[in-house]
Amino acid sequence: MTLHLFNHLLAIGSVEAHIHFMEAFRAVYRNRVVEIILLLCVASQVASGLAFVRRRWRDRHQGLDLLQLGSGLYLAFFLLVHVGAVLAGRMKFGLDTNFYYAAAGMHVLPYRYFFMPYYFFAVLAIAVHLARALHWLAHDGLGTGAMRSATTLLMASGFIAATLIVAALSGALYVVTVPAKYLATFVSGG
Repeated sequence: MTLHLFNHLLAIGSVEAHIHFMEAFRAVYRNRVVEIILLLCVASQVASGLAFVRRRWRDRHQGLDLLQLGSGLYLAFFLLVHVGAVLAGRMKFGLDTNFYYAAAGMHVLPYRYFFMPYYFFAVLAIAVHLARALHWLAHDGLGTGAMRSATTLLMASGFIAATLIVAALSGALYVVTVPAKYLATFVSGG
């Protein structure tokens, strides 16, 4: 996930930087064995997260615990939709699921009203979820002040990263010309 987010952050500089990095690492993560392991990890993460929510639902109704619950549920939703969409893009539409595949929805009305918050909240949810994990570390010896500072820094970094990634994908940082074959999946309904 870290490499994937780093890849999206490279798009802040240029589409080319994003695509170059992605193509270099596809030799690893598109290896059949590695890809199957990654898909199993995603399924396991979603299943274990939903099981955790189910077990702890009644204990999570206050303050920051709600942030952890909400971010976890959003990540489960996002992972299922995102992985499904990438697989459909590759298998059904025969598209290279690169920057343009992610950006296409932000360049067609009314889909941008879904995709802008969809990506923004995914990146933010990762940061919030990790920040809440830091809170648990406070019980294992990390000082309260240090925990608060680390949590605040992580969530602020997530907000900034989410904003910049969405800005890059939507064309707010530089002109993005999405090829017609990517736009066609939205315009013609695929």
